[in-house]
Amino acid sequence: MTRVKEGEDYYFNEEGLMVLTATFHLKKGFCCGNGCRHCPYEYINVAEPKRTELIKASLKLPKERDRLSGEGNDRSE
Repeated sequence: MTRVKEGEDYYFNEEGLMVLTATFHLKKGFCCGNGCRHCPYEYINVAEPKRTELIKASLKLPKERDRLSGEGNDRSE
């Protein structure tokens, strides 16, 4: 596996938590089911009802999306 690059594969949010980017997730190749902030796979492996909430929130303001995704979940991958 290649090394991850700050600014391309991840960044640190205002709270200092590492957030993985859509680029990282696309390289990984699948949805992990954690409800990641930048999931490019439409949260396909996230259990309901959280999946529907995240999809709806992705159409709203980023703050609402972050609240539902538990901002920072991405750091566990």
